[in-house]
Amino acid sequence: MKKCLIILALALISMAAREKTLIVYYSYTNNVHNIITALSEQIDGDIVRIEPAEKGLDYAANNYAIGSQQISAIRSNPNDAASYPPIDPVNVNLADYDCIIIGAPLWWSNMAAPLQTFLFQNGAAMAGKKIGLIVSSASSGISGVEGDAKRLIPGGDFLTPSLWIRSSQTSNAPSLISDWLKAIKYGELSGIQSILTDQNLANYTIFTIGGKLIGRNLLTLQNLKRGLYIVNGQKIYLNN
Repeated sequence: MKKCLIILALALISMAAREKTLIVYYSYTNNVHNIITALSEQIDGDIVRIEPAEKGLDYAANNYAIGSQQISAIRSNPNDAASYPPIDPVNVNLADYDCIIIGAPLWWSNMAAPLQTFLFQNGAAMAGKKIGLIVSSASSGISGVEGDAKRLIPGGDFLTPSLWIRSSQTSNAPSLISDWLKAIKYGELSGIQSILTDQNLANYTIFTIGGKLIGRNLLTLQNLKRGLYIVNGQKIYLNN
């Protein structure tokens, strides 16, 4: 009986123990920021927000004329560093990460220019890493953003499908993200490793990510939804 319970618990609980995730994004209207906030409640990852170096620009003025000009410059000469708008320095060691999730707004069928700058500067260091793409747009399809990402990260191991969240769907981001994580098999990216080592199902305390005690037995997890939990002080991703 105990063996059956252990197998059940092993099926319920998994952790990508060797996988470390970086979430990098740009957001002007805060749609992408809200999406990334929802993502951070479901996975454990370091977060970097890209910011333009030039402050106080009104991107919305004149039908987003500044952004349009920046995208046109990149399209005209995508291999020239001068085509990309300057951004604030980003202090991150990409060698520390196995998976990178990119949160990108769509500008005129392309990835937002400041985020393209970051990827132009760092794409070579992402070779061989798993790359997930989340795109926010009002209506247009995201193939242009996917194309930009693959151009800027030519050696990336892209996870499919990308996640497209229309601006009108931002409030539904938690459920859309949950479905996407399942579709890309996020919990299995680096090989599943169970946290069960002593085969004592009662020797655990389970908390929500917010610190609320759920129970003191792993079988409690049978009735929980997918997401992040803290088991014996360690964050785990439950892939129910």
